[in-house]
Amino acid sequence: MIRSLDFPSLRRLSSTLAAVALLVCLGSVQVQGEESGEWVSLFNGKDLTGWTPKIRFHETGDNYGKTFRVEDGLLKVRYDQASYPEFKERFGHLFYNKPFSHYRLKVVYRFVGEQAKGGPGWALRNSGLMLHGESPATMSVDQDFPASIEVQLLGGDGKNERTTSNLCTPGTNVVKDGKLFLPHCTGSDSQTYHGEQWVTAEVEVRGNELIRHLVNGETVLQYIKPQLDDRDQHSVELIKKNGGKMLSGGTISLQSESHPCDFKSVEIMVLEP
Repeated sequence: MIRSLDFPSLRRLSSTLAAVALLVCLGSVQVQGEESGEWVSLFNGKDLTGWTPKIRFHETGDNYGKTFRVEDGLLKVRYDQASYPEFKERFGHLFYNKPFSHYRLKVVYRFVGEQAKGGPGWALRNSGLMLHGESPATMSVDQDFPASIEVQLLGGDGKNERTTSNLCTPGTNVVKDGKLFLPHCTGSDSQTYHGEQWVTAEVEVRGNELIRHLVNGETVLQYIKPQLDDRDQHSVELIKKNGGKMLSGGTISLQSESHPCDFKSVEIMVLEP
């Protein structure tokens, strides 16, 4: 005998089916065993369990030069090994092994020391959070950045104003102020953070609906409809594979762009679709 459902039950069932449909479209699932609305650490403070490095010119999983490491309870990005006499455009990304679609991501970060020899000028005190990204398995060996939405993390040079939690779009576009936004990078409304001070960057991600950047609790940038760029050859291949250009979820990765930096914490709060 099939029990009839009341209206609240039907609404809950409808929401559940919608969430399942979304995850099926993504070809993956959310983190299991964690309740929505609770902050969960993605970094255990001991090692890189749950994360996979992909460094340019090297195979997925090869943590060249111990670029990404855990020391003193911090997730560090470094270039101090003998294998790094120069940076030579070895841009790297540390991918969390599970994808997400609706969530809040919060990191506490700082820039330290001197930029690696040979690092490009624009990469001084520069890192990033790559969201709605492709899998490292779909990146070529010589690919510099994953197709993704980048929350660009920048530190001040001690003299000039330089905002952080900006937007960059490797292989992607967004809609901003009601129009398709094509510039590769755009600044936020944040303050400048000089020196080696800790900064809290947070991002609210609502699938394909909204992405909002916050710095130390203040909203500094927002936009909608993240999507693959059909002008980019690699993104065109991803569009064919994904069955469309709109991005509703994907990988999260931390960036290595030639300047040493530390992450004190990396936390996520899964949100209801």
